[in-house]
Amino acid sequence: MSHPKFTDPSVPLNERVADLLSHLTTAEKIDQLSADSPAIPRLDIPAYHWWNEALHGVARAGLATVFPQAIAMAATFDPDLVFQIAEAISDEARAKYNAVREAGSNGKYRGLTFWSPNINIFRDPRWGRGQETFGEDPQLTTAMGMAFMRGLQGNEKGRLKTAACAKHFAVHSGPEKQRHSFNAQVSQYDLWDTYLPAFQALVQEGNVAAVMGAYNRTNGEPCCASPTLLQDILRHQWGFAGHVVSDCWALADLHLHHRVTETPAEAAALALKNGCDLNCGVTFPFLSDALEQGLVTEDDIDTAFTRLLTTRFQLGLFDPTEHDPYAHLGPEVIHCPKHQDLAYRAAVSGMVLLKNLNNTLPLRPDLQNLYVVGPYATDAYVLMGNYYGVSDHMVTFLEGIVHEVSPVTSILYHPGFLPAHESANPSDWVYMPAADADATVVFAGLSGLLESEEGDAIASPCAGDREDIDLPEHQLAVIRELRAQSSKPLIVVLTGGSPICSPELHDLADAILMAWYPGEQGGAALADILFGKISPSGRLPVTFPYSLEDLPPYEDYSMQGRTYRYLQKEPLYPFGFGLTYGSIQYLELTLDYDAIGSGENVTLSVSLNNSGDGLAREVVQLYLSCLEDVPVPHYALIDFRSITLAPGKVKQILFQLPYERFSLVSQDGSHQVITGLWQITVGGSSPGHWRTELGIAVPLTTSIQILDH
Repeated sequence: MSHPKFTDPSVPLNERVADLLSHLTTAEKIDQLSADSPAIPRLDIPAYHWWNEALHGVARAGLATVFPQAIAMAATFDPDLVFQIAEAISDEARAKYNAVREAGSNGKYRGLTFWSPNINIFRDPRWGRGQETFGEDPQLTTAMGMAFMRGLQGNEKGRLKTAACAKHFAVHSGPEKQRHSFNAQVSQYDLWDTYLPAFQALVQEGNVAAVMGAYNRTNGEPCCASPTLLQDILRHQWGFAGHVVSDCWALADLHLHHRVTETPAEAAALALKNGCDLNCGVTFPFLSDALEQGLVTEDDIDTAFTRLLTTRFQLGLFDPTEHDPYAHLGPEVIHCPKHQDLAYRAAVSGMVLLKNLNNTLPLRPDLQNLYVVGPYATDAYVLMGNYYGVSDHMVTFLEGIVHEVSPVTSILYHPGFLPAHESANPSDWVYMPAADADATVVFAGLSGLLESEEGDAIASPCAGDREDIDLPEHQLAVIRELRAQSSKPLIVVLTGGSPICSPELHDLADAILMAWYPGEQGGAALADILFGKISPSGRLPVTFPYSLEDLPPYEDYSMQGRTYRYLQKEPLYPFGFGLTYGSIQYLELTLDYDAIGSGENVTLSVSLNNSGDGLAREVVQLYLSCLEDVPVPHYALIDFRSITLAPGKVKQILFQLPYERFSLVSQDGSHQVITGLWQITVGGSSPGHWRTELGIAVPLTTSIQILDH
């Protein structure tokens, strides 16, 4: 008996897809449109589960390298590093899949279709899932999202190493408690200026394999069944050829919560007709009813199934092993030393030094007495973030410190407070050792108990979101008393995936380091920064405002008053900010032209000097501001470069800006070059009104005239 054409790798992909489609019954095709796709024994097609996670490492599938959470990766401002991380993740994913295939196993979290990255904009610090994103800026999010996607999908022509998924499309960032019924109302300007650029880039430039719809409605239309988002923008304007998957159980929301349909069959039909191809949930089985009722056609089902089959064929799921370019990847690559080292480098590169009064840090490794306080010092959970894998080598902060100090150092540790406890400690013994310590290091902040996705943050009173963006009061109370006990250095290390905005903490502490959720090597990375083996170099991918009073209401999706681009008030710590142990000065900014017209480019040259004693890493950031009377962000990040400077060295950096870069989004969503005067700012942080005591290197500014010819 001859083999079906779809099993022959030498046959063109579209013919293989069409051949397999021709062998299936309508009922079989409908079954394949759900995430838990059953086997088809008569064609030797195994079951396949589309649901897999890889936000910062292969998740929920046993041993894997646990890299820093996405927000911590964003803080590196290093797309090349993020690409390497995603490449390592896809290596481990393929190795796991090869083992699964050999064992004849299948099921959830064992496949090659990964629902990452999350490229939503972190517009409000209260959002518990902001930790999954690459921050608040469209340009940074685009750069990091593209790098991560390319690392996952590989560079084999016509072949996917793994299938990445850009989520959640679109205009999605809380509130978590209302996400199944919420209507995010947004202007066309904000839609195209802020919420869509990263998705557009991953679709049009990156050829991302999949896009996941969001739970909420956007401007009245449920995102997983939105004719505007899925048909007009994604398919027609952007030419997306991949598949669309619903968020899990989001299609049930259409009739249960959004109330745009009456029955599951109507919900299934609405989603399918508007371009949702795959259902994570229980709604698409009702397509059989929808077909009988004339709500969908066989062609609608075939269109969706063809898109899904295309992804499966591109992954090689129907090919013999000898045709698999990734078949050589075995268990030896999973959590290998190379990947552990990469996790360490990412953790080091993402930690952000927020304050360093009188060079409190680095500490001497041979100090006599060190006092370590806080439950997060020994808590492996704060290394993970959410959507995490598990590792057999999780280096906690206390373990990292103990490994790094000298044999003469005495270390005393006390948990100090409960992670999610809001009242004062009934005992004050925790404070006594601070008086005798040469330095006290407090590990405070947040964990997944307090911020995460709906249902995960079991100590959150608001479904994973935050009601307050200050440091929890019971933690502040401990730090106040520790400060009162001693004038010796008080260092606070913050864990969390969102801004912790505490002016009081800034005043109390001598040094503050934002460690995020830094992955399995977080303790080793933190210790090397504390004791000066390496200089901190992370930068904030989100603005830290002074307080909630400086922000619009959480439910307001207008960007006015939000992020560094539209902020009206001085922040506690600005976007792009981060200190180092070096001393960087920006010396000179020049342009090769002071005016350019259509078809022309301008080259910027900026020189930097490291006048410090140690090696310093600087993130050179370029911002544009249109000085004409048009609706515009105050500043917009256009480009950035990570450089390393040896002591006493000067380095010149070049940026190329084409004429088209001087464009803005119109109210209808189109882009057009704005003629007139523009300001260019280059520095180590976002421009604006920030306090000089933060120690930010003075940026350089110049202007350029954009001509209409």
